[in-house]
Amino acid sequence: MNPETPPIRVLVCDDHPMMREGIAAVIASQPDMCLAGEAGDGREAVAQYRALQPDVALIDIQMPDMNGIEAIQAIRAEFGQARIAVLTTYRGDARALQAIRSGAQAYLLKSALRKELTEAIRALAAGKRYFPPEIAAELANHLGQERLTPREVQVLQLIARGHSNKQVAGELALSEDTVKGHLRNIMDKLGANNRTHAVTIAIERGFIGL
Repeated sequence: MNPETPPIRVLVCDDHPMMREGIAAVIASQPDMCLAGEAGDGREAVAQYRALQPDVALIDIQMPDMNGIEAIQAIRAEFGQARIAVLTTYRGDARALQAIRSGAQAYLLKSALRKELTEAIRALAAGKRYFPPEIAAELANHLGQERLTPREVQVLQLIARGHSNKQVAGELALSEDTVKGHLRNIMDKLGANNRTHAVTIAIERGFIGL
C-alpha cells in the first residue's frame, strides 16, 4: 500500500462476538485495511455506520432487534453511496436478491470468508460489486422463474410452522379453497412434490425462515 493512501476502514456487524473477532483479525492482518468499528445488532449497525461512516460495511443478515436487510435499507436511505457486503450462512437466491434490492453490493458466505473476505472488501472500496461464483450461479439458475407473491410467502411460512390448511385460512382470513389454490401455485413455482417438499425448497432458497 502507498504510505499516502489511507487504509480501507471497515465496519463489522454480526451478533456473534467470535465471528466479529475472526473478521477483525483478518482485517488487522492486511496492511491496506483497518477496523473502523463493530456492531452486534441491526440498530447498532445503523448507529455505528452513521457515527463512523466507514468505507465498507459487512452486515450479517440474521441479527436481533433489526435484521441485516432492514439495517441495509436504513443505511442506504441515509447514505446513498454506502458500500455494503452481506454476511450470511445461507446461499439461497431469494435472500441474495433481497439483499441486492436492499442495496448490498456483495454477498459473502461465512463458510468462505477466509478466502473471499479481503478480495470483496477491496472490490467494494474500489466501487465494484462482488458475488462468489456459487452465488452468481444460484441466481442465474433461477432467473426467469416466477417469484412467490407476498401472500404465498405468508401461506408457506404458516405451513412451515405446522399449521393445517384450516388454520392457515383462519389466520389469514381466507377460505380453505383459496389456501389450497395458493399451495398449488407455490408447488408449481418451486417444482415441489408436496407441501413438505415446498417448505424445504423455500427454506433452502431463502423465501422463508424458521
